[in-house]
Amino acid sequence: MGLDYRHLLRLSDDVGLFEHASGPLPLRAHAYCLDDVARGLVVLGHEPAPGPELLRLQEILLAFTAHAQCGGSFRNRLGYDRRWQDAPGLGDWWGRALWGLGATAAHAGRQWVRAEARALFERGAAKRSPWPRAMVFAALGAAEVLAGDPTDGPARTLLAAAVPAIGPIPVEFGWPWPEPRLRYANAAVAEALVAAGALLSNEDALADGLRVLHWLLNLQTHRGQLSVVPSGGWTPGQGPPGFDQQPIEVAALASACARAYAVTGAACWATGVLLAHNWFLGANDAGVPLADPDTGGCGDGLGVGGVSANQGAESTLALLSTCQQASYGLARIDAVRDAGAA
Repeated sequence: MGLDYRHLLRLSDDVGLFEHASGPLPLRAHAYCLDDVARGLVVLGHEPAPGPELLRLQEILLAFTAHAQCGGSFRNRLGYDRRWQDAPGLGDWWGRALWGLGATAAHAGRQWVRAEARALFERGAAKRSPWPRAMVFAALGAAEVLAGDPTDGPARTLLAAAVPAIGPIPVEFGWPWPEPRLRYANAAVAEALVAAGALLSNEDALADGLRVLHWLLNLQTHRGQLSVVPSGGWTPGQGPPGFDQQPIEVAALASACARAYAVTGAACWATGVLLAHNWFLGANDAGVPLADPDTGGCGDGLGVGGVSANQGAESTLALLSTCQQASYGLARIDAVRDAGAA
C-alpha cells in the first residue's frame, strides 16, 4: 500500500526541505533545517519501493547532510540564500542526522547511497553529545546500522554509550522516568533502550525500555485513544487530555511500539502503532483528522479549537513515518518472524 508523498515533495527543492508552511504552501523565508532533512532521510530509508522522485529527494537530503557536517559535528540552519546561520554543534540535529544517515546506510536501495551515508555516519558517530535527547536520536541511527551489520564497531559503541547518557530508569511505579518532566519525542528514549537491549544483549536496558514504554503508552491512552504529552510537557500528577499536542509525539510512540513488537511479539505493541495511526485520522481528543487528503500534508498541532492549518515538514514527516509503521511495518515484522519460525 503506497503512501501519499505529495506534500513532502511540495516542501522540497533542489537544496532540501522547507521547515515551515503557511497552510500547505512552503514558507521559503524560513528556509531549511537539518532536523527535518534528517527526519526525511529516515522516512525515505524506510520506504520499500521509492519512485524516481523520492530517489532524487533522497540524494538531495543526503547531500544537504554532507554539506552540514563539519568533522563529526553538524550545522542545523541554512538560510534561503544558502548561507549557514549557526555554528557546528552536537545538539538534537546531530543525533537526528545520525539517525537519518543510519537509516539510509542500512536501507537505501542503491549501493553508492548506502556507502556515502555509512561514511558520514561513522564520522559523526565518533562524537558524543552532552545532551541525552541528542544521544537518544543518535542511538536510533546506530540501531539502524546494526540491523544491517551487527558487527559495526562505531555503531555498537555509540548505542552502548546512549544507555548511561539516558540515565537510570527509576523503579517507582508512579514516575518511572529519568527526567523530572516529560518533554518531547519521549517514546524515543524508551525505543533507544529497547534497541540497545535487543542489539547488544543488554537485558537490563531491554527490561527498562519495555517497562517505561508500557508506562508511556498507558499514560497517553485516554478513553480508548491516544492523548499525548502536549508541547508544554507534563510533570508528575499531570495527564490527559492536554493541548497543544504535536504529531512528533505520536510518531515517536508509533516507532517505539513497532520496535517493541519486533522484539517481543506482544500484541499490545501492535495496538500502540494502530492507536498512533488512528490519532492522525481523527481518533484524538478533538475528534478531527490531522491528515489532509487534499494535500497529503498534516496539521502542525492539535489544539482545543481543532487542528492547525499549517502543514510543516516535521508534522508531515511524522504522519508519513506513522503510516509506514501501520501500513507495512507491522506486516514486515510478522513476515520476518514467520520466516524465522519456519
